[in-house]
Amino acid sequence: MHITVLMGGASAERDVSLASGLRIVGALRERGHTVTALDPAAGVLSDADLAKLRARKVGSEPPSLDALAGLSQGALRTDLASLPEIRCVDVVFLALHGGQGEDGTVQALLDMASVRYTGSGVLGSALAMDKELSKTLFRAAGVQTADWLMAPQSADVVERLLGFPVVVKPSKQGSTVGLTVVKRREEFEDAVALAFKYDDEVMIERFVAGRELTVGVLGDQTLPVGEIKPIHEIYDYECKYTAGMATEEFPADLSLSLATTLQRQALLAFQALKLQGYARIDFRMSADGECYCLEANTLPGMTELSLIPQGAAAAGIGFGELCERIVHLALG
Repeated sequence: MHITVLMGGASAERDVSLASGLRIVGALRERGHTVTALDPAAGVLSDADLAKLRARKVGSEPPSLDALAGLSQGALRTDLASLPEIRCVDVVFLALHGGQGEDGTVQALLDMASVRYTGSGVLGSALAMDKELSKTLFRAAGVQTADWLMAPQSADVVERLLGFPVVVKPSKQGSTVGLTVVKRREEFEDAVALAFKYDDEVMIERFVAGRELTVGVLGDQTLPVGEIKPIHEIYDYECKYTAGMATEEFPADLSLSLATTLQRQALLAFQALKLQGYARIDFRMSADGECYCLEANTLPGMTELSLIPQGAAAAGIGFGELCERIVHLALG
């Protein structure tokens, strides 16, 4: 097949997207496909470009807002669907993370051009990106999720309704960009101000202390439940993308009953948001064994440290096969 991998872009998760895209390009080429790498912010990436990117690390922090603002995304974004690398291929593999790559914007452009692409469609992408809408739909579907408020709120209201600690985060971001665990009320305003730098809507969520768990969904099946044990209190950007900063266990050390419950909750969440293809559903489990769904990731990371590939491997699915399965799901 002829496949274009769309990677990079100008979101705060640009570096992660490039790392995901590099792995996908290599895996699909090894499986015999003709693969083009395309960055909406820079154009078609040559083999020399890819070689330079392979020498880079994701880093412990996302790109600065100034650096992202300087990317020349606009010219390509408006005519993206007219490029031959998009129109003249069998499928576009979306390796974009966050921003317009994951919120339904790119999906809408590809739909209008009748181009097939991996992952969820416009509606599912938009619902999953908006954390408030996601949590509302989770509850309607019977998926337990922690209580929350939307900013602006006073520290007094937050303390009365949620109690500290809370998690303050942009409502439409991923990879914990702009996220803060606020333990004391005097830290609250600064955390909200930071989150507003990345989004015009900010969520304030009751912090669930406990174990970090994740479930991959591939088609209509769930992958083995995984547990993440980060060095930091939460599985933040640095722990996600820096080797040695977290330990991932697939399958997680859980009873069969609890693992089955989590997989069932993940499928319910997947269906509630009208997702397609594949996704990763994240949970926190409190000390008393209650599980709370955090969010759904419609284009989860595919780096060497990412969780969906590890979950697939635990199910006996190698990375190349995983990429091909995602492509075939897109082709229906």
